[in-house]
Amino acid sequence: MKKVCILILFLSFNVVFSQNTNCFDIARKGSLAEMKSLFEKDKSIVNAVDENGSSMLILACYRGNHEVAKFLMNQNADLNYNSKNGTALMACVVKGQYQLVDELISKKANLDLTDANGTTALMLAVQFKNVEMVKILVAAGANKALKCKQNKTAFEYAVFSNNEEIINLLK
Repeated sequence: MKKVCILILFLSFNVVFSQNTNCFDIARKGSLAEMKSLFEKDKSIVNAVDENGSSMLILACYRGNHEVAKFLMNQNADLNYNSKNGTALMACVVKGQYQLVDELISKKANLDLTDANGTTALMLAVQFKNVEMVKILVAAGANKALKCKQNKTAFEYAVFSNNEEIINLLK
């Protein structure tokens, strides 16, 4: 009897582990149909977090899996979930995912959350010298006065980068 219980426990663990692995793989590079199929089986996975602390939405945004990211947003994924590496918005900014940034802004994602270093999405856009992303975030109301843990604002990062266009956007 003890062996049967251990076997059942082992098989249950493998099923749960493989399901979570699949959902994160699908978030990264899977299709919308795969995500919908997985979601039909278990809606509670919408805010699942992987072993690195990233949500499926962050992974989909970082990898540019637009359809899956939009699906997760429409299924009430936590837009403001903040991993040690930041939020879905930050992932989009780093990877230049303009459509997903627009989608997150339209769904009222918090523009001013910070990662573990106190860096905001606007600061990341400045650091990556992405003028268009800076324009989008400033127009959406990102707080230009916030300071990171190094006590720098987005403007100070812009001055350091010597990018006149970004400096002028942040004045």
